[in-house]
Amino acid sequence: MRLMGLDVGDATIGVAVSDELGWIAHGICTIRRKSLNEDMKQLKDIIEEKDIDKIIIGLPKNMNNTIGERGRKSIEFGEIIKDFFPGIEIILWDERLTTAAAQRTLLEADVSRKNRKKVIDKIAAIFILQGYMDAQKNS
Repeated sequence: MRLMGLDVGDATIGVAVSDELGWIAHGICTIRRKSLNEDMKQLKDIIEEKDIDKIIIGLPKNMNNTIGERGRKSIEFGEIIKDFFPGIEIILWDERLTTAAAQRTLLEADVSRKNRKKVIDKIAAIFILQGYMDAQKNS
């Protein structure tokens, strides 16, 4: 069983997948959003290639645990994915501060601003997926 983690934004979708044992998240790509059909085609290619059966979508909550505009868009995207891929389980995962953690990791690795912009969403997807997998191991 392999899992996919998504960091969904308006312009990009960061994508990560688990190893076959479900222990380690690996960044795959950042999808530049063009249209819903093109987004789904790219996700379908990855789902088929990696044999994905569960997708973890980052749910950006506010610090007071409420759902804002970005969170509502992530929930809506999850519903769309359910329609496109009915056999795949969709999990919304609290992703508060994952982009900040990814940014901090890249800064500590001395990655240039230009290069950070290219990979930040993929790194955030890794944090989302790894956080989910670690929580499952500990429960």
